[in-house]
Amino acid sequence: MKLHKLMLTVIAGSLFFASCSDDDSNSAPRGAYDNGLLVLNQGNFNAGNASVSFISDAGELENNVYGANNGGAVLGDVGQDVGLDGRYAYIVLNVSNKIEVVDRYTFTHVATITTGLVNPRYIAFHGGKGYVTNWGAGGVTTDDYVAVINLATNAVTTTIPVTEGPERIIEEDGKLYVSHMGGYGYGNSITVINGATNTVSTTIAVGDVPNTLEIEDDKLYVLNEGKNSYSGSENAGSLSVINLRTNTVERTLAFSGIQHPSNLTIEDDVIYYTLGGNVYTLGLNSTTLPAAPLFSAAAQGVASVSAFAVEDRHIYVADSGDYSAAGKVHIYSLTGTIEKSHTVGLIPAGFYFND
Repeated sequence: MKLHKLMLTVIAGSLFFASCSDDDSNSAPRGAYDNGLLVLNQGNFNAGNASVSFISDAGELENNVYGANNGGAVLGDVGQDVGLDGRYAYIVLNVSNKIEVVDRYTFTHVATITTGLVNPRYIAFHGGKGYVTNWGAGGVTTDDYVAVINLATNAVTTTIPVTEGPERIIEEDGKLYVSHMGGYGYGNSITVINGATNTVSTTIAVGDVPNTLEIEDDKLYVLNEGKNSYSGSENAGSLSVINLRTNTVERTLAFSGIQHPSNLTIEDDVIYYTLGGNVYTLGLNSTTLPAAPLFSAAAQGVASVSAFAVEDRHIYVADSGDYSAAGKVHIYSLTGTIEKSHTVGLIPAGFYFND
């Protein structure tokens, strides 16, 4: 496939990216995709057109880097997540029921994992193993699990049964924390897995439909979006703060009305999240939610944020648009000033910093 690159043409453009590469200025790049941002584009359901875009720290854009470095090969159906571990990137393809393993700096293909995955969602790593959440067969509430992959052989070696709808997964101090959005239903819990024994150690109740997780200072921050309108029992979202020493919820901040927040991230002791096309912030120890957003991305036509990140004094917002045309990535300052926009692939769904 043809490569598409977009060069910044003004000096100022290169300056706002420079901070991302300061730590690597004295080391040679490990490949063409070292020092930059990987954008996972989900693609359309059953269309097999998932892709990965790359935005370098210098501000260059290249779309479809997987196809470009693998003879035009197609990545797969519905890109769900990318996990970075060591030299490799593990690209989870939900509908294709597989993980494509590539060299994260050259994007050349290394392996494909297909056995042991059914409706895979997200991936985390611990002790030479990959942990992948799986919804199992649609409509079955008792077959959900976390697959454990031996990264030396790229084979699933065991599975850990869990409650319906395991979604996001994050590792801290040898423990894996799994949010249960509910899969085809509505979940409201966090599962804690002992990485030494690959067994469930406890379950923690949170708000309805926990969608994103972050760990900071021995606390797990869980953003719960709440049940949607077509659930028949719509309710507002909430933010749960869990003390990881006791595995108990020590604080809950409830959203008003029927607000459904998403895209929790923490950077430099500041919590960020989105509501519609608005970006909000609050402190780690806040006991109330902000009344007004930090800024709105409405000027860039963003009605709903499909991927979100904050890194090195920049805020990254993805917009899927109408889900049929190429999506956009908008880059803002920490005060919400637009700095740059890129046109990427279909339905940008995740940001991954490849430094």
